[in-house]
Amino acid sequence: MADSATPVPVVHQQKGGTRRPTLSRRREVGHASARSLLMTILGEYVLPRDQAIWTSTLVEALRVLDIEEKSARQALARSSAEGWVVSERVGRRVRWSLTPPGRRLLTEGAERIYAFGNEEKTWDDRWLMLIVSVPEAKRDLRHRLRTRLTWAGFGSPVAGVWVSPDLSRQREAQQIVQELGLDAQAMSFTAAYGDVGDQETMVARSWDLSDLKDRYEDFIDRFTGLRPSGERGVLRAQTELVHEWRSFPFLDPRLPLKLLPDGWSGVRAADLFHRKHVEWRPEAQAQWDELVGASG
Repeated sequence: MADSATPVPVVHQQKGGTRRPTLSRRREVGHASARSLLMTILGEYVLPRDQAIWTSTLVEALRVLDIEEKSARQALARSSAEGWVVSERVGRRVRWSLTPPGRRLLTEGAERIYAFGNEEKTWDDRWLMLIVSVPEAKRDLRHRLRTRLTWAGFGSPVAGVWVSPDLSRQREAQQIVQELGLDAQAMSFTAAYGDVGDQETMVARSWDLSDLKDRYEDFIDRFTGLRPSGERGVLRAQTELVHEWRSFPFLDPRLPLKLLPDGWSGVRAADLFHRKHVEWRPEAQAQWDELVGASG
């Protein structure tokens, strides 16, 4: 499996010692982690059904994806410790249910994943510009600001300046600078691009689309000709399809088509994902039900 940036759950501490689950993204090299695959399984198959799942079912589902039993059980334990799932002992067996925070997280994730690439928003040629600078000495703060604004789809053509063609991101930008204690020196503007320079150059300086293009093309190459076979072949293919696709809403700044290169591979990848997901879904869900039934 190609190197991919995958959202993985972590737990942050709030005032008063209360723990709340949230998301963090890390770059995973090599095979997808057991925990990230578990989250995909929970979102694709467990979330739509209001029922607890035996450990053996989840272990077997991960085995289909080449995850060893020890790693599968460790993934369950970590997900439980982080507040996403809760266990219940029934005799000598254990079954798992989503917690309310886990259900909310996966519901929001499902909405983002399945809607992404399905609709093209119209653009009125206006930009949101955020000006906020952080002293070089405060490197950790600079890193946190860059990470969060990048996640929100902003690009930076020059130091201290962030831009987005999505004006609705202004509230999120305001929240970010407030939480980082930078709101006192931050400024925002909304405007059309002027006559000095050109938008194409600004876009190229603000976002490195070459790596994203390569990821989309790898996705297309991997799933275009895939014909699942075997007892759990469609279950595996559907899970891997969703797992690979779920990183793109976090990686793609979702620029309007007129700002993207001609023949942008993200359009073809989105069409492929939605078409394959619809095609494979009935059989994948049926194979999951068989897996649940086999666990008793």
